[in-house]
Amino acid sequence: MLQEFRPLLATLAAIIALLVLILRARMPAFAALILVSCFAAVAAGLAPAAAFDTITRGMGGTLGFVAIVIGLGALFGVIIERSGGLEQLANRLLAGRTPAGGRWLMGGLGLLASIPVFFDVALIILAPLVFAFARKTGRAALTFGLPLACGLAVAHSFIPPTPGPIAVAEILGAELGLVILFGVVAGLPALALAGPIYTGWLDRRGLLARTADSGLSMETPAGAVGATPARAGAAGWAAGLICLPLVLILVGTLAARLGLGGLAGDVIAFVGHPFMALLIACGATFLVFRPTDDAARARLGEGLSRALEPTGAVILVTGAGGAFKQVLVDTGAGAQLANAATALGLAPLVAGFVLALLVRVAQGSATVAMITAAGLTAPLASAAGLAPPDLALCVIAIAAGATALSHVNDSGFWLVSRIFGLNEQQTLQSWTVATLIIGLAGFATSLILSLLV
Repeated sequence: MLQEFRPLLATLAAIIALLVLILRARMPAFAALILVSCFAAVAAGLAPAAAFDTITRGMGGTLGFVAIVIGLGALFGVIIERSGGLEQLANRLLAGRTPAGGRWLMGGLGLLASIPVFFDVALIILAPLVFAFARKTGRAALTFGLPLACGLAVAHSFIPPTPGPIAVAEILGAELGLVILFGVVAGLPALALAGPIYTGWLDRRGLLARTADSGLSMETPAGAVGATPARAGAAGWAAGLICLPLVLILVGTLAARLGLGGLAGDVIAFVGHPFMALLIACGATFLVFRPTDDAARARLGEGLSRALEPTGAVILVTGAGGAFKQVLVDTGAGAQLANAATALGLAPLVAGFVLALLVRVAQGSATVAMITAAGLTAPLASAAGLAPPDLALCVIAIAAGATALSHVNDSGFWLVSRIFGLNEQQTLQSWTVATLIIGLAGFATSLILSLLV
């Protein structure tokens, strides 16, 4: 019996050990993640060679994309920050707004940005604006960063054309139009509760961490020593340049979705890839805000060098989180949890939420949790003969479960932690709880809608 559940027991022990090593023993997160990944893989039954291969694939698969995006995002942020345009833009957007208004603004911006762009890409692109808001208001960066991240998370899981809900809709046979409709209806209250409202609650109680800026924050304010004085109209240029990579990626996504071929399709696919979109944004920002004298060029060069130094820690920890996730996937622990929930005979909508939540907690990836839960829920939905609206609501319930409880085995957890300079306990208190609120609110809304449609 114990042998049968060996992967599951190894997973639970690994998560507990990881939390103890990081929170109690104060071991660096990167070292703790790699150490726990090694022991969890072997304890779950993988041969040592297979265990190390899994860790290598998990870290390599994560870093192959994330490392380049983080590096380019850091460079992009420094160039636009040193121009002074970002500070002007923050002043313009916050004019007449309280910090509470800024929280709602960033939550809505995150929701819009992550529909065409992956969570991590949009977070890195918009992080400089968060820090500009924080400097302008004298508040902790998390005051605006947490609503932004919540908006990104809701769009990533609830609203097509992001990959997760599209894949789940395809597996369940749900109509994409209904999924979009219900995703917006369920996502908006989830975002409101988890982002601006929960962040405001933390702020009123003095629980928002005031932390050292990360390498992506571009800690030197515009107008301070090392920054170039902003020129007239810099705010408009900054807004356009921030939107540039998002628009390029959106166009690339739409072209791929429409099956655009030929030379035009190839060109759009090339410039619409996140790597090239960020490179183009870096180049355009440099041309628009190019230094006009040797001193300004030297200051910008120093800023670019400093920006890349701390990104190494962000990249390593994010990659190690990917390695841990891959161990949990390859050992089959997530599948064991999902099969146990299926055996309970839950209604399709409830089963979808529970299965996605269990897989999410076990292996970290929201997209993997959604696809796994969809595959297990599909037979239940088919047997129940669900109508199209109910199938679409099952998609939303699965999305809600897959969003909840982002923790130490999720690379997104470490990305949020390192971008906003949080330690692990602060990230659990803010980001993990916020994702739980998103999941519960989304699930509750889908349940209510199932009674009305």
